[in-house]
Amino acid sequence: MNNHHVIEQKEKNDTPFMPKIIHTMIRVLDPVRSQQFYTEGFGFFVSHRLDFDDFSLIYLRNPENDFEIELTHNFSRTEPYTHGDGYGHYAFAADDLDAMHSKLTALGYAPAAMKEFKKDGELLARFFFVQDTDGYKIEVLQTGGHYR
Repeated sequence: MNNHHVIEQKEKNDTPFMPKIIHTMIRVLDPVRSQQFYTEGFGFFVSHRLDFDDFSLIYLRNPENDFEIELTHNFSRTEPYTHGDGYGHYAFAADDLDAMHSKLTALGYAPAAMKEFKKDGELLARFFFVQDTDGYKIEVLQTGGHYR
């Protein structure tokens, strides 16, 4: 028996105050290394920065959209963060997955091997995983179908 429930998607105008996802936050040990990873690997740039006495918030985005990754750097932290058993991954879609894999490999970030999900012979997803400099898992999917 399938216990999953599907909620029907409403049209954008059905809800007067539709929320919009704007960023995800990750805690980083070395913001320079983290920023270099996201800039070199995914074309992100610093869109906003807030510096406080004991921490900084560094917002990164790329030209594709206005969703941001917020890097939180706590100055007193000296040990890498653990990710517990609740964190999964976040994902990017790439038009040329092979080129993206080659680029990350050339930059020394060691992406995992390509994988494919198929059902009844139909390709549903083609992807690979890579970890950023703080160990956060990132899925990179071939653009197409559900992943755009």
